[in-house]
Amino acid sequence: MSDNDRRIDAIRAWLAGPAGQSVVRFEPASADASFRRYFRIWRTDGATRIVMDAPPDKEDTAPYRRITRMLEACGVHVPTIEAAEEQLGLLLLEDLGSMPLLSRLQADGGSADALYAEALDSLARIQLRGHEALGQLPPYDAAALAREMQLLPEWFCARHLRIELSAAEQALLHSTFAFLIREALAQPVVLVHRDYHSRNLMITAERSPGIIDFQDALAGPLGYDLASLLKDCYIAWPRARVLGWLEQYRRQLLGEGYNAVADAGMFVRGFDLIGVQRHIKVLGIFARLWYRDGKRGYLADLPRVLAYVCEAAALYAELAPFQAWLEQRVVPALASANARELQGSGA
Repeated sequence: MSDNDRRIDAIRAWLAGPAGQSVVRFEPASADASFRRYFRIWRTDGATRIVMDAPPDKEDTAPYRRITRMLEACGVHVPTIEAAEEQLGLLLLEDLGSMPLLSRLQADGGSADALYAEALDSLARIQLRGHEALGQLPPYDAAALAREMQLLPEWFCARHLRIELSAAEQALLHSTFAFLIREALAQPVVLVHRDYHSRNLMITAERSPGIIDFQDALAGPLGYDLASLLKDCYIAWPRARVLGWLEQYRRQLLGEGYNAVADAGMFVRGFDLIGVQRHIKVLGIFARLWYRDGKRGYLADLPRVLAYVCEAAALYAELAPFQAWLEQRVVPALASANARELQGSGA
């Protein structure tokens, strides 16, 4: 019997016993980029629930439970926790369904304005009402920002692109990262979900969207979740449309008395530059998910993510050397690297 089989046996025993669930059907629901897994259960009364399986030697459910309470206090729709077994790493959650925002956008792009309005309204609640929670969250500080960006040279450049960085290139990345960190730390601090994008926002019948995968929340830059949503790693929109949504959001915050966004130019600058930081990190993460964890599907998203970095870097003089390096060394290498790995893995 494998470890996974033993986990499933433990889940079934917990559901039937302490969790008090009479289960007639039990199926995998999804997995994410961590060690967590999710199962959907059907009860005898026809209702469904989600079981989060977070092996305690690899994951900790305490942050998820704590941040659930924070987000509930903000008035947004997160899954209600109906039962928990901390020692086993199991949570019984409200089922938010199986329609992520991404799927709805792909099926009905004409409804994008309304769908993003809902997502931005929920984000505004988090950013405006989450202030009291900031003291309970770790800071998105310089060390965290730097650690994330270091994934680019390690996993994306060296491992995926097979680029050996010269001393001058390493110095360029060091100065670029330092600039992005300074810009990030200059932004107003809010509750940051850290993965507020179309795969983690679920279309629900009531109080849509439902929000998932928030357990890594930090106190950090105002623009981070906006960049996650509007410069989504899984779907892209023309910049003019993105800026339109961004300006609507800024006006919404101003209307609520949040004057930290009064300067429209600085608001867009912060959005763009924290987006560069995020997407530098994501390039490294997506490569690592393949080489370390065997999750190949994220490779197909690398060109979109790299395009975001190039587009934003081209807009700011401080990033001109970095942009030139990307165009000369990185962009030409990506297509062949992806082809090599996807063909070699039998994709």
